[in-house]
Amino acid sequence: QVQLVESGGGLVQAGGSLRLSCAASGRTFSAYAMGWFRQAPGKEREFVAAIRWTGSRTYYADRVLGRFTISRDNNKNTMALQMNSLKPEDTAVYYCAASRTYMGGETSRYDYWGQGTQVTVSS
Repeated sequence: QVQLVESGGGLVQAGGSLRLSCAASGRTFSAYAMGWFRQAPGKEREFVAAIRWTGSRTYYADRVLGRFTISRDNNKNTMALQMNSLKPEDTAVYYCAASRTYMGGETSRYDYWGQGTQVTVSS
């Protein structure tokens, strides 16, 4: 089992920045690829970014490429999402997720999920 807890969400103006964190407990954090997803009201959960087990490779959705940066610290069992140049369309609940076998954008391939943190970007 892996328990995931997100933090760092909040209200920010368009063009601003936020840094989300995901703290993991339970089994060996470094054994899991990690991802960030988001879900806006009335919409399906969508992929944001993913990072390989060692942190050596990252993958982003086109709509956040160049604005968001995913990172992880296996010594601290944490993952982060630095979000810059935020837009109102980035408003959503953001979730972190973990997978033993997969790094990518398919939500069904992730084994564990956090409860989410709300990000609201005002225009």
